Amino acid sequence: MTRTPEEVFAHHGQALGAEDLEEIVADYTEDAILIVNKSVFRGKDGARAVFTQLLSDLPSAAWQLDTVFADDVLYLEWKATGGGRKSEDAIDTFIFKDGMIAVQTVFYTVQPA
Repeated sequence: MTRTPEEVFAHHGQALGAEDLEEIVADYTEDAILIVNKSVFRGKDGARAVFTQLLSDLPSAAWQLDTVFADDVLYLEWKATGGGRKSEDAIDTFIFKDGMIAVQTVFYTVQPA
């Protein structure tokens, strides 16, 4: 049975909170497209690179999420603080396909906490 976008994102959030890189990557399609701060990343290797950087930017972060789901699309505003740094202006958009993340756009900046 295919997971709903809400189920995929719930798993994604749990994996991110646990800083489990391979579980994060498992939610992406083989041909996923991630556009992060004007750079394009592709596939599971691209997702791995994106989240390696994010977890380095905000280690052991406390996350605040505000989500809006519409069919197979998720709009997400988030804030996070970790490792003496914070991001207060982050926005993601996810497009889900067949129970996986097919497309994600991300904008965030990091500053001292």
